[in-house]
Amino acid sequence: MRRVGVVDTTFARADLATAAITALQEHATHVRVVRRTVPGIKDLPVACKKLIEEEGAELVLALGMPGPNPIDKQCAHEATLGLQQVQLATNTHILEVFVHADEESDERKLRALALGRAREHGINAYRLLFRPAELTKLAGSGQREGHADAGPLAGG
Repeated sequence: MRRVGVVDTTFARADLATAAITALQEHATHVRVVRRTVPGIKDLPVACKKLIEEEGAELVLALGMPGPNPIDKQCAHEATLGLQQVQLATNTHILEVFVHADEESDERKLRALALGRAREHGINAYRLLFRPAELTKLAGSGQREGHADAGPLAGG
């Protein structure tokens, strides 16, 4: 049984973790999900590291929803740097799934974007663990999580 960690925040305005977990479990039946929730986005790196080192997670999804203010964007950037450090220190993939509050002005569209992105990254987690060749087939195809795919460049 493979272990996947999922870390979300109380700061997020949508339940990203449930969306990601549901999508993952729809594709992979032999997965044990270990979920943790932390207060804010800068708490994600240590929670991911603990899931890898203490719970045996083979891959972690780090889910957050930074606000629209400059300090929120700075905190998201710092969290990203921390997540990258954890990946390198543990040799483990962490799929960063951030949805910035100013990506959509309409709250219904923002919710749909957030849950869609989380679901699609749940599927990406499945592919990384169980079907890496599927990712290779998608290389260069302009995939966009939460948005319509951009498609490949013309002339190639």
